[in-house]
Amino acid sequence: MEVKIGISDSPRELVINSGQTPEEVEAMVSEALSGTGGVVALTDEKGRKFLIQASKVAYVEIGTATSGRVGFAAV
Repeated sequence: MEVKIGISDSPRELVINSGQTPEEVEAMVSEALSGTGGVVALTDEKGRKFLIQASKVAYVEIGTATSGRVGFAAV
């Protein structure tokens, strides 16, 4: 699942491919933004951990959980 995080004062967004469910990501981000955490911590599919200061998060876009696609595509 793709998670896009906009960082304030930065022209680029952070894109993470996470193995977590959309509900898990939403819960972690909500907890951090409510003031109890202070840091948004996400782990991608390769095991890399991303720590983002909650006060710098401008927006979070949570994609849908994707299942493996099977088939042929026209190239």
